[in-house]
Amino acid sequence: MRWREAGVARFLLLAVLGVLVLLTLVAAVLGSAAWWVLLGVLVALVALGVWDLVQPRHSILRNYPVLGHMRFLLESIRPEIQQYFIERNVDGRPFDRDTRSVIYERAKGVHGEKAFGTELDVNEVGYEYLVHSTAPVEPPADPPTVTIGGPDCRQPYEMSLLNVSAMSFGALSANALRALNWGAKQGGFAHDTGEGGISPYHLEHGGDLVWEIGSGYFGARTKDGRLDQAQFAEKAALPSVKCLSVKLSQGAKPGIGGVLPGEKVSQEIADTRGVPVGEKCISPAAHREFSTPRELVHFLARMRELGDGKPVGFKLCVSSRVEVLSLCKAMLAESITPDFIIVDGGEGGTGAAPLEFENRMGSSLTEGLLTVHNALVGTGLRDRIRIGASGKVATGADIVRRMIQGADYTNAARAMMMATGCIQSQRCHTNKCPVGVATQDPRRARALDVDDKYQRVRRYQQATVEEALRMIASMGVEDHADLRPEMLRRVVAPMVVRSYAELWDWTEPGELLAEPSAAWAGDWSLADPDHFGLARRPAA
Repeated sequence: MRWREAGVARFLLLAVLGVLVLLTLVAAVLGSAAWWVLLGVLVALVALGVWDLVQPRHSILRNYPVLGHMRFLLESIRPEIQQYFIERNVDGRPFDRDTRSVIYERAKGVHGEKAFGTELDVNEVGYEYLVHSTAPVEPPADPPTVTIGGPDCRQPYEMSLLNVSAMSFGALSANALRALNWGAKQGGFAHDTGEGGISPYHLEHGGDLVWEIGSGYFGARTKDGRLDQAQFAEKAALPSVKCLSVKLSQGAKPGIGGVLPGEKVSQEIADTRGVPVGEKCISPAAHREFSTPRELVHFLARMRELGDGKPVGFKLCVSSRVEVLSLCKAMLAESITPDFIIVDGGEGGTGAAPLEFENRMGSSLTEGLLTVHNALVGTGLRDRIRIGASGKVATGADIVRRMIQGADYTNAARAMMMATGCIQSQRCHTNKCPVGVATQDPRRARALDVDDKYQRVRRYQQATVEEALRMIASMGVEDHADLRPEMLRRVVAPMVVRSYAELWDWTEPGELLAEPSAAWAGDWSLADPDHFGLARRPAA
């Protein structure tokens, strides 16, 4: 019956439009020119209705010509309606309105405060809070830094507590990179290049760089996609390059590479990445220079030598405890350690990734941090390696939480984008960013004023670090290195609260080398320095 009703609806709609066209035609002949305009509109609607009836792609238009277009119109503005009129201050995703507002306010130099108390449900399962002290202390006059550089490093670097996370030229516009790097220069913090290579816009203002090398080895690659050691050594020697990082995986899409369509490979991007203009640019899922933990640590040692002793490390989204322990066993066996490890959480962002990977692949930043920190402690390596944390870091509370969970410093990507003007329109993959941050369209990118936005980046970073230090001081802690798991608590059930000291199996220094606890013994036995992933059990 419904198809008959739809057929009747189509007939009636076209009949009404036809009658209106005839009436308007008569009026146009007898009346003013305005009727001719109305006639033109009605004729266009009739033509649209006829086309809707015969086109094969959209079933809703075949059943409901003309009117069916309302569905597509409403769907196109749904994100804006949701963000501006429906969502509450605390339930927006990925970042709620309160978080976005505090980023914008700090970037503008406005002290982010809120009246009338929290809107969060402090009794909700999953709610976390920091433990304050009845005897708070004064925060330090100058923000502290973290020394990056183990025993084999000859050029250690002082890292800020909050830095710009990895975002490539190609993902971000030239003006966005200029603003981020200039802000980093003025604020004294680091700017990760992302795996897309070192562009002229990373170097224009002289901000400190962490040069990230991915599986495509962009900016230092041979024609067959391997690492070009001569190019790498030349660029690693640049004064702005302070650290060298190997990207193993990314929180938003661990385990897969990426493809930049040929039409997007402009002359600038081709020059930066070292690929042909107009040809598809592929970033493989796996590295070609190494395939085991043991080979990885030797690759890091080679990078350190090519980089004249600058700090080297790697970034990963943790997959399993076994893989992390395999890396630790390789470091111990070869007496080679990175200077830093950046843990990227599964909640991290990206310009584009398959929905399944964004939602269901990779561990959270909390689990990843706790795993890496305790693995390094248990193998006696923690004092040689610094840990960075990236993944939805936006506020001072985020910095403190991540330090308690095992990080020495933090990186932020999307929050830094918001400091440059990002409005979370989530159109990064369309090249139609409305504010010129995540686009290569010159017309859109020109909307981002570098002279204004670099100051916002600097102010946001400075204010957020200051707030983190003020929170640490309110906890009665003078040195951020003295934060302890007991200071972060979580509601795990109605009226049941546990500290992180109780929620996780924390290791003692060197414990795994002596007698692993029951919680770690199984994974430790499976870990293999010559195999990534869950090692196969020996045949019976």
